[in-house]
Amino acid sequence: MQISPFRIERYYAQWEFTTRYMLSSSDCESRTIAEVLALEPDAHTRLLEQWCGYTESLGAPELRRAIADLYAGVEADDVVVVSCAEEGIFLLYHALLGPGDHAIVETPCYESALAVARSTGAEVSEWRREYASDWTHDLTALERLLRPHTRVLYVNQPHNPTGTVMDSSTFARVVDIAQAHGLVLFSDEVYRELEHEPGTRLPAACDVDDRAVSLGSVSKSYGLPGLRLGWLTTRNRAMRDRVAELKDYTTICSSAPSELLAAVALRHREVLLDRNLGIVRRNLPLLEHFFDRHADTFSWVHPSASAIGFPRLSGVGDIDRLCERLAARGVLLLPGSVYDERAHVRVGYGRANLPEALELLERELPAAMAISG
Repeated sequence: MQISPFRIERYYAQWEFTTRYMLSSSDCESRTIAEVLALEPDAHTRLLEQWCGYTESLGAPELRRAIADLYAGVEADDVVVVSCAEEGIFLLYHALLGPGDHAIVETPCYESALAVARSTGAEVSEWRREYASDWTHDLTALERLLRPHTRVLYVNQPHNPTGTVMDSSTFARVVDIAQAHGLVLFSDEVYRELEHEPGTRLPAACDVDDRAVSLGSVSKSYGLPGLRLGWLTTRNRAMRDRVAELKDYTTICSSAPSELLAAVALRHREVLLDRNLGIVRRNLPLLEHFFDRHADTFSWVHPSASAIGFPRLSGVGDIDRLCERLAARGVLLLPGSVYDERAHVRVGYGRANLPEALELLERELPAAMAISG
């Protein structure tokens, strides 16, 4: 397998844990183990009594039931628990693709959605969205990308990095295209339930297409990335079994304590979502006001979901250098070059300390821009 360095993660490996403010974080404010355990009266005792042996490869039954409850038409047997969404992407692509196959990937995207698909030996085409078109989805362009050997269509809704959501009629058409051409619709839904207005929420792909696969995680909307758990959900049993066979060569099974904590959290996910949506709704106007004050530098398509956005910068010669300068001064933005969008940065507004981060950015931005050309 040949695969390129993961630019986002390499960048964060350098800066994430040494920079004071993460103003580019893709997840929401996290919680302590004590806060998760407080969601159920006996959870603390059950955690202390948890056997630290191997768990079921498909995932603990109580966790798979809790995950199935997120959807309208699936059962616990349709769920494969994975050690973070990243493993889910790896497993599904390698279960479905190989040399001679073709995949279509919605871009810009989290790099593994593109790089891992290519690592299988398959040909990969980008269904690229453009800032100049307000990040809209061009269905005619999608249909032009189809080939006789296309096997997978990857979409990410709500979307990383733009924070936008595909409208329902477009999503229905995407499902129709996948079904008409016998494609597996691979739907990355890690930001689902963090729509700013619930009425914009799309149905889960696994609920509307029995060949589709939905990817989920406790990391983003629920703010629990430290548990390192995600899942793949599909009603296609043969596909599920193939993923499970490949998992024997990756993690085999997940962490037993993490599975218990994740099950507790998902059974009370409304508590997590209410807090995180509250932070997002308080922070987003602050970020908008900041961009208004610096309208000659920042412009964006207003996000409608998740805790991230993808503003375009004007008048900056070297955005990568700007981000490095700001990181060294204490505030971390993610340069759009990691998405092959060099004129942009990713911002995150799901953390409680965003007001302090913006104050520091306000102070440091002029000098950083001067240095960056």
